[in-house]
Amino acid sequence: MAQAPARAASAVRLFDAHCHLQDPRIAAVAPALIRAAGASGVARFAVNGTSEKDWHLVKQMAEDHPAVVPCFGLHPWWVPERSPDWMNLLRRFFAETPEAAVGEVSFSAIQKNPNPLSGVKLLISCVRRQFICRDYLDLWILYAAKLVWTKVHMEKPSTSENRQTGPFPAGVLLHSYMGSAEMVSALANLGCYFSLSGFLTGMKSTKAKHMLKSIPLDRILLETDAPDALPRLDNVSVSPVHVHSSDADTEKRHMDSESQAANASNESLNHPENIHIVLEYVASLLEMTESELAELSYKNATKLFSYPGSKVQHEPEDI
Repeated sequence: MAQAPARAASAVRLFDAHCHLQDPRIAAVAPALIRAAGASGVARFAVNGTSEKDWHLVKQMAEDHPAVVPCFGLHPWWVPERSPDWMNLLRRFFAETPEAAVGEVSFSAIQKNPNPLSGVKLLISCVRRQFICRDYLDLWILYAAKLVWTKVHMEKPSTSENRQTGPFPAGVLLHSYMGSAEMVSALANLGCYFSLSGFLTGMKSTKAKHMLKSIPLDRILLETDAPDALPRLDNVSVSPVHVHSSDADTEKRHMDSESQAANASNESLNHPENIHIVLEYVASLLEMTESELAELSYKNATKLFSYPGSKVQHEPEDI
């Protein structure tokens, strides 16, 4: 594992709003990564499960590390491999882990399908059931009405349809958001939070800045999406976790579309301490100080994740 550049104990607080530290590519070094990130100022990590095969790892990680917020979900990439008992198992995990949130769920797999609409009904059903397992009875509609359109480029839902699918006062996290600035207002009105990752560095800076400026400050979150979304900036030194050839077979099954271009035997992967690079980049585009962005994104994430039963406690504003 590459050594990260030394960082002094940070005065800022950061909340990695979306990551996968249970991923087999980095699971063995996850405790060390959590410690290093914690020393740099990362106070919380929302660790998202993706299938039945890793929910127990997420649960154990949250038990071992108080800073980890567990999230259980069935990512659509693994829907075809789900067992007949997947929903009952997910329900048990939520019952045993009241501090858990739902995640990761999405419709990203549809992009790979030559006939995208063929799998929509199945994915909507799976997403809906996951929210029901956590007693979020209506949130799934947002994914059906908005995220399907986002990923599949379906016709934009009408204003009346938008009103029928919100608002969602509990909030919804859109991770690694890279949608258009024009979408932000409608999504924000539905209760969405916009989580920004290293993938943003791959967007044209003028477009990224325009999009960022459209996001309400009280809806901005920061994430790493580790072990993916390694920031790519020419003038910034990024410290990766290097994957060795002995891990190649495991990696191939878990890589997402952005990392498939890399050779599995020497792929460089992301880790939570690199959230500082995301912080620096986003702050520069928003023309605000890193400390200001760190504090407001931390407060936003704390508010979003302070649902009933959560280990995260919302800090009321000083009067």
